[in-house]
Amino acid sequence: MRRKKAREEEEAQIDITPMLDVVFIMLIFFIVTASFVKESGIDVNRPDAATATVKERGNILVAITDTNQIWIDRRQVDPRSVRANIERLRAENPQGAVVIQADENSKNGLLVQVMDASRQAGVFNVSIAANEVGE
Repeated sequence: MRRKKAREEEEAQIDITPMLDVVFIMLIFFIVTASFVKESGIDVNRPDAATATVKERGNILVAITDTNQIWIDRRQVDPRSVRANIERLRAENPQGAVVIQADENSKNGLLVQVMDASRQAGVFNVSIAANEVGE
């Protein structure tokens, strides 16, 4: 009688090790495959545009403030080092597109410099962020 009770207790235990293995493998899979969005680091007052469309993926964000400061990856960047920063971010994400968030009061020449630096860094998919009319 005593042996039968001991066997029943052994059989009643559930081994959760395989379930934990599966959960950890899924967690690692989702962390590795997730694409992280890099923020420019500052909010800008974007101009309105009637033809503005929503862009699903803009992985390299460059912000130009109204005081003509350039921000990439939450850091203020010198205009001469824009190309190097974009090259570094492109190495992390080769399919990344550049989205320039220029304030409506920023200088046009600085915007052209950033676009030119992006193209020199090898990113030809460059967009300028604008608000849709009515936002």
